[in-house]
Amino acid sequence: METISTMEFKLTQYSHGAGCGCKIAPQVLDSILKTNLAAPDNKNLIVGNSSKDDAAVYDLGNGTALISTTDFFMPIVDDPFAFGKIAGANAISDIYAMGGRPILAIAILGWPIDKLPAAVAQQVIEGARSICAEAGIPLAGGHSIDNPEPIFGLAVNGLVPKEQIKQNSTAREGDVLFLTKPLGIGILSTAQKRNLLKEEHLQVMLNQLQQLNKVGQELGSFTSVHAMTDVTGFGLLGHLVEMCEGSGTSAELYYQNIPLLDLAKEYLAQGAIPGGSKRNWESYGHKVSFSSQLDQQELLGILPDPQTNGGLLIAVDKEKQNEVKTVLEKHSLYSTVIGKLIPTKEKAVFVI
Repeated sequence: METISTMEFKLTQYSHGAGCGCKIAPQVLDSILKTNLAAPDNKNLIVGNSSKDDAAVYDLGNGTALISTTDFFMPIVDDPFAFGKIAGANAISDIYAMGGRPILAIAILGWPIDKLPAAVAQQVIEGARSICAEAGIPLAGGHSIDNPEPIFGLAVNGLVPKEQIKQNSTAREGDVLFLTKPLGIGILSTAQKRNLLKEEHLQVMLNQLQQLNKVGQELGSFTSVHAMTDVTGFGLLGHLVEMCEGSGTSAELYYQNIPLLDLAKEYLAQGAIPGGSKRNWESYGHKVSFSSQLDQQELLGILPDPQTNGGLLIAVDKEKQNEVKTVLEKHSLYSTVIGKLIPTKEKAVFVI
């Protein structure tokens, strides 16, 4: 029987999108959900889809709440084991973004069985099992379908004390903003799909994509952390707009303080701009203002860049920001303030 090497198959060539860049554009999603964004109609449902948050939260009635989420997408890298780890880390991130502790995951697999061998799918599952083990949870089962393009992700449950739930809509005027990981993943993954990414740069991308956002669980106990969300397919601007609109604030964003992968501008100059960046900007660009002193073309390549398993965007009490900085530094995460929340103005975000 002939042995098949899973590395013979470049997964990104079997899908039209990559990672969270596959997300439906915010404007289109709003249209799909416009009749379904009413406040939760169940007395135990603390967080539903009305606030566009990272996960649903259900009150268990004993001082603890259940967090439930799902996330899946098409390959963002060619290696199947790495794809499984990345998709798993991205899904688990929603639990951390709510301040919770993940407890259980099940897999979601769509596979083109006429194009890609089962052995390749098996490596995707093993990658997910590996990242679940790193998060301290079991990959307990799942569901699969025959699909024209490869799709993988997880449905994840977690737990959180009710008083420690972090939402994206509870930030306060005067809060300062942190972002724990650099932007640019969408640019690098697009460069890979177009065969532009240098081999020595691949590991830089993989390291960030596979990094769990565990710090969110620790920050759940901080009363100084007023709001938290993870930055994924809508880019930093999109998720910040959601935070501002949900909280009744606007934001000033300090462009020079925003972390960026060192290689991103190199590939941006080569035209490695994800299609998701354009869709994002078309959806919310009218809610953003740029300082005239900034390079608008560069900003449009970076700030709407769709992230996969991106960093946590955190709104923190200005007077207690040092305690959060200390925790971020302990985890070797980016700890420079990137902006602040201000009273509501004519735009949601002002990039200065």
